[in-house]
Amino acid sequence: MGWWITLGVLILLGLIPLGASVKYNADGPLVKIIAGPVRVKVFPLPKKEKKPNPKAEAKKAKKEAEKKAKKEADKKAKAEAKDKTASEKAMRPLVEEEKGGSWTDFLPLVKVVLKFLNGFRKKLRINRLELKLIMAADDPCDLAVNYGKAWAALGNLLPQLEKVFVIKKRDLEVECDFTASQTLVIARLDLTITLGRLLGLVFALIFRAAVKFIQIMIKRKGGAKQ
Repeated sequence: MGWWITLGVLILLGLIPLGASVKYNADGPLVKIIAGPVRVKVFPLPKKEKKPNPKAEAKKAKKEAEKKAKKEADKKAKAEAKDKTASEKAMRPLVEEEKGGSWTDFLPLVKVVLKFLNGFRKKLRINRLELKLIMAADDPCDLAVNYGKAWAALGNLLPQLEKVFVIKKRDLEVECDFTASQTLVIARLDLTITLGRLLGLVFALIFRAAVKFIQIMIKRKGGAKQ
């Protein structure tokens, strides 16, 4: 019975969605981390109010004065040692440059990473996609033209996104504001991936990379014997 409970817990953990929610409006960007039903704001961070502390301010002023005096002394010392430093650099031995690895060994590892990224993006889910564009222009004719171009751009973008992601909810709008001085945008994007899918992709990446690395090491050992 115990292992059934353990298996059930692991399955539930694997179904937990992880991701991020990014929103942009007049208040600026807002970023939240998603972990199941929990959403934690990571940007912008809440501002902490600092209480005035006379002792700390006096200590800070003293440190700044000492720092300024030290900076002037260091500047003077550097000016005096300029010629000596230049001669020492000329006498130093040349440092051996870092050597590059074999391209033929590097390319298979790149393919493994690209395959991981391709699988990663296919496992991602767009739970919510919102974009509201409020167009503005001095000339009504220009505004009408830009309005049509904006809808055409969104019409081309959405099919490209749907080829890569599963979009559960979308809300795209373009509006015209003849009184606005600048074009405004309101956007939101919620991306998630389940913990089980993420772990599966990571383990697959580790396994493929290990296989390629072993193949490279065997190839190098075989080449050394010849």
